[in-house]
Amino acid sequence: MTTSDSLRDQVRRKYADAAVAVAEGSGCGCGSGACCEADASEDFGTSLYTLEQRGELPDAAALASLGCGNPIVVAELREGETVLDLGSGGGIDVILSANRVGATGLAYGLDMTDEMLALARKNATDAGIRNAVFLKGLIEQIPLPADSVDVVISNCVINLSTDKAEVMLEISRVLKAGGRLGVSDIVADDRLTEEERAERGSYVGCIAGALSKSEYEVGLQAVGFEGVSVEFTHEVADGIHGAIIRAVKTTDPAAKGLPVVQPTARAGCC
Repeated sequence: MTTSDSLRDQVRRKYADAAVAVAEGSGCGCGSGACCEADASEDFGTSLYTLEQRGELPDAAALASLGCGNPIVVAELREGETVLDLGSGGGIDVILSANRVGATGLAYGLDMTDEMLALARKNATDAGIRNAVFLKGLIEQIPLPADSVDVVISNCVINLSTDKAEVMLEISRVLKAGGRLGVSDIVADDRLTEEERAERGSYVGCIAGALSKSEYEVGLQAVGFEGVSVEFTHEVADGIHGAIIRAVKTTDPAAKGLPVVQPTARAGCC
């Protein structure tokens, strides 16, 4: 097993355990090493959502929240749009998104963990959501056609990927021209080396795998995004921050010397 495979398996097991804990009523989703580690509980989870938003959710969805921000606010969703949530977990952001895009819109949730997908589907049913579709797969291999999504959101998941360049390329592929990226993630100061990031927290705890601010900006620009913004919102460790990342897929990448992502659909991956 490669290092990447090993890390991905650790993430999968951690979030599977979190989903089972919620489903069985034996605790919240904040398992040891999850993104809402006890020593940073105010910086992760449902506390980052408004009371009104929490009121839209079944209890199990709220308990399974492991994110570091509120991408629903970041994305500024509109009625009739198609939105994709990368690493949808227990479904909190898909449920909130589905309510905002309305009956004429569609909310996809993508997750690699069977236990989280089962929990998310139950939560969506309990919330009365009819315009949500949950897909199994990796965020590095999104099982959707090119140019099929208006908005991509994500909540503290991209930092967990072992191939972030491929994630960014896939986001660009599935977004329509002019489509928006609005995610919450953990981002490091440019001054920190990879080793220094690892000293501040674990990979499955959403710290060691964090990109730096400049790495995020350059990576998104390289795959056809413009208007890239990385805004720190709160510090979760020394030099490590919760952040809001926004960008727009350019409408004419060739004219700007950017790569034209080929419109090939990806098959399901796991």
